[in-house]
Amino acid sequence: MIAEHCARLWAQQQASDFVLLARDMTKVQGIAADLKVRNPQAQILCLQGNFYEPEEIQRQVAEIVASKRPDIVLIAHGTLPDQFQCQDNLSDAQHAMLINGISPVLFAEAFASHMQKQNHGTIAVIGSVAGDRGRKSNYVYGASKGLVSRYVQGLQHRLASTKVRVVLIKPGPTDTPMTAHLKSAGSTMATPHDVALRIVTGIKRGSPVVYAPAKWWLIMMIIRHLPRMVFNRMGI
Repeated sequence: MIAEHCARLWAQQQASDFVLLARDMTKVQGIAADLKVRNPQAQILCLQGNFYEPEEIQRQVAEIVASKRPDIVLIAHGTLPDQFQCQDNLSDAQHAMLINGISPVLFAEAFASHMQKQNHGTIAVIGSVAGDRGRKSNYVYGASKGLVSRYVQGLQHRLASTKVRVVLIKPGPTDTPMTAHLKSAGSTMATPHDVALRIVTGIKRGSPVVYAPAKWWLIMMIIRHLPRMVFNRMGI
């Protein structure tokens, strides 16, 4: 949903060419119809993709860049797993790590090779504030997003001397279907529109790291630096 709201903002800014790659073709076609209403001149290509197999990811990316010169690539897929289920079922833990960590990294790596040759564009990858410090409430998910953070740091270093920019996005809890169970438990969440607006602005600036909303930079800085003996008493 965050990516959908980013696309809406770009459409309203008269972005003219979208490639939407998703697992659910029905859903992505609905998004495309909405974008077309917002910008009738936009050219929109919908693709149903495989998000798990490295060879398929490489093929899909090669197909996209063969016909398009990407200006912005936003990698924004994932799920929020149940921590206790991941502890009890290693298959659930494996899937959570794959879709939230390995898969985004493989997509970014596939695009990076092409965009480095073009010496052009921005790769933006959605991580999470959960990746800043492992916490008992969601450490499997947090570990996958921690992997994304370290990967993006390395990719930024690799491409620092080029004109390709790499942006790591760290949303806090956002009101999407993925977090519906948290909202029902009373958690306060940002709106997808507000998060998307900060992401779009950060990408335009080429910011290395974008916390969304911005307050999460301070919150996570405090959490990262809490002494272990204090942190271990917290139920977060």
